Amino acid sequence: MRRWLKRIGLGLLGFVAALTLFSVVYDALSSDGVAAQKLYAGPYVEVDGRALAYRRWGSHGSPIVLIGGFIEPSDAWREVGPLLGRTHRVYALDLPPFGYSERKGPYTLDTWLDEVEGFEHALRIVHPTLVGHSLGAADVVGEALRHPKALRGIVLLDGDALSGGGSVPSWIGDLAIEPYFTALYRLLTGWNWIFHQGLKTAYGPYGPKLTHTELERWKQPFRVIGTARAFAQLLPHGIQGYTLADLRRVKDVPGLVIWGAKDTTDPVSAGRASAAALRAPFVLLPRAAHLSMLVDPGSIARDVNRMAG
Repeated sequence: MRRWLKRIGLGLLGFVAALTLFSVVYDALSSDGVAAQKLYAGPYVEVDGRALAYRRWGSHGSPIVLIGGFIEPSDAWREVGPLLGRTHRVYALDLPPFGYSERKGPYTLDTWLDEVEGFEHALRIVHPTLVGHSLGAADVVGEALRHPKALRGIVLLDGDALSGGGSVPSWIGDLAIEPYFTALYRLLTGWNWIFHQGLKTAYGPYGPKLTHTELERWKQPFRVIGTARAFAQLLPHGIQGYTLADLRRVKDVPGLVIWGAKDTTDPVSAGRASAAALRAPFVLLPRAAHLSMLVDPGSIARDVNRMAG
């Protein structure tokens, strides 16, 4: 028995040593990423020492700020933005560490709220309508709680703004980064199949075709230098957001909740619950899944236009 336990122990040590060697070698030979400006020319604006990437449509009308969710670049608004831009000044922000904004933490809800406010101040955006998709829904609720009189309205799109998943000890993020996390991150973010499967679910049956160009739109932001470390820093925080009781405290800010009927990432019932807590209308999009803005942009633009006036 001792002999077999020794063999098993030596085998495990050998496996760990081989895995560590592979990870170290793979990390050394593979790219550590490239500067965001080489992948996206801009525009950028500096807020609290961070270069924030954004996109803009329209030249007149009341302002609308679009905030994406987890791993979503502002390019995700490429269909909705021009439609809203016909009658409004529209801005789509890359919330760090997603899209092409600088990977400079911390990556907490409070920091994100500060960045949204700083972004608005830098671009002289006054009394906007905020639209938050998925994880970004927490940001628009946070702004409504912080500065209700500064907003024209808020729209939650496929996001209930609630916290979930719990937090983990901060040392786990540090432990995950070297050398295994970096190697696994680079392998997975270079694998088309992962993106194909994820987008297939997020788009649902009526989404755009998953061509090579479409996959590259989503893969490219993962090449920005510092992204792997930034994701490791996100781990301790879990899914950041609020409670339904917090949503009930939102007052004096008109609200709207829009949801894809075929969303399997976040259930429709979650959207209805948040709409009820906000005392806001609930709109269901029959053909849309989680990435509703790329499946039914016309309906979303119509409803947001009504909110923005």
